[in-house]
Amino acid sequence: MKLIIQLTKRLAYAVILSVLSFQLLAQQAVVTEAQKETATQLIQTALKSELGFSIVESLTTEIGPRLGGSEAEKRARGWGVKLGNRLGFDKVSIEKFSMPFWDRGHLHISLTSPYQQDLYGTALGGAAASKKNIDASVVYFRDIHALSAVKDDALVGKIAFVDGDLLVKSQTGAGYGQANQRRRIGWQHAQRGGAEALVVRSVGSDSHRFPHTGMMSKNEDKWAEIPVIAISNPDADHLRRLHSLGKPLNMSLHSESKWKGEVSSGNVILDLIGSEKPEEIVLIGGHLDSWDLGTGAVDDGAGVAITTAAAALIAKLPKRPKRTIRVVMFGAEEVGLLGAFAYAKQHKDNLFNHVVATESDFGAQTIWQLVSNVNPQATELMDEIAKVLSPLGIVRGGADVAGGGPDIIPLVELGVPTIRLNQNGRDYFDLHHTPDDTLDKINPDELAQNVAAYAATIYMIADSDVELKSK
Repeated sequence: MKLIIQLTKRLAYAVILSVLSFQLLAQQAVVTEAQKETATQLIQTALKSELGFSIVESLTTEIGPRLGGSEAEKRARGWGVKLGNRLGFDKVSIEKFSMPFWDRGHLHISLTSPYQQDLYGTALGGAAASKKNIDASVVYFRDIHALSAVKDDALVGKIAFVDGDLLVKSQTGAGYGQANQRRRIGWQHAQRGGAEALVVRSVGSDSHRFPHTGMMSKNEDKWAEIPVIAISNPDADHLRRLHSLGKPLNMSLHSESKWKGEVSSGNVILDLIGSEKPEEIVLIGGHLDSWDLGTGAVDDGAGVAITTAAAALIAKLPKRPKRTIRVVMFGAEEVGLLGAFAYAKQHKDNLFNHVVATESDFGAQTIWQLVSNVNPQATELMDEIAKVLSPLGIVRGGADVAGGGPDIIPLVELGVPTIRLNQNGRDYFDLHHTPDDTLDKINPDELAQNVAAYAATIYMIADSDVELKSK
């Protein structure tokens, strides 16, 4: 009888210990089953929703191109405020900042020797106007390295042409940064050499006769004093072939691009206020401005639509997540991340409350990978989120990958943790910064997959108690 009583007590103790252990594990779980179920429901809802596509359709159709600092970008801010109010965000506001405004103006560029042929080109952001009609011989440089070796005043009275190679199509966009040097700093060497103008091969992966624009870099707070023109890849190929034949090349060009003084821009802020920790902010977003050659559908109307739609679906849940979800439609990204730096400056005293930040700014094709740069416990949270996302074809990537997107860079520099939902970018550099960046390039089903991934990910982070920063 004693043996039976002892066995019964031991069994009871074992049951109690098991229950306590289970409760302890449940308390320590970084994602609860209820949160996973809600995230899965958000995914299912997003995949059937047309909200994301309707947002980017509205932005590109009703507003059109949105050059940073322009009247069109101002109209886009008004559009963003109306959208946020219509979708039920708890707080909608505009945070203004001032910026210098660069205008493209009219451009004509043509080959005049060995024969007459119009070229398809566009001024690069920050370029100067031609003081006169320029008609000069062309000095060919195979790449930016060859131009950087030019001696001072060796190009007086000449037009410098920097060739390069077609950007290789890549899921990750690898190679863009290096190729982009001819766009960013080529003018500094051409101007040092005394050139009348600089012409560069567009930084893109397409063979269409569309030039790619983009912003140049300043040199000690000074912009170019010469015209800088990007020509289409087929035109650059043509010039290379003529050069290889030993033909003397001449070009004629006239550009009216110039700076037009200080103007106002701004960031549109849409908040879903947290139910338990409203002071803690999960920041997502895209940039509202675009280059003026296309309608900015892929770069970055899609990012604005993806993040806004994801937060709007979360807003329809019976209860707000614990933390505040903030969608930022950044202004003036294309012309130097001006909205991003303005946001970081305005919120510098509150960045310790920014739990994590990420941006969608790499097109509209499907997301394939989740990467992060958070502390070890939060890395476990990201691992659990990745499991929920796996039915969408998304894999878990690196756990120490800094980034989050271009507009997140100023926040990263100030210690804000980041994640990134990496998109397939194989077609991105065919389209971005060109007249071909239009709504027809976006697949609604692929866009919906993005919205689903963002909705699930941001919900689980916002409803979590896990600290993401390193101690």
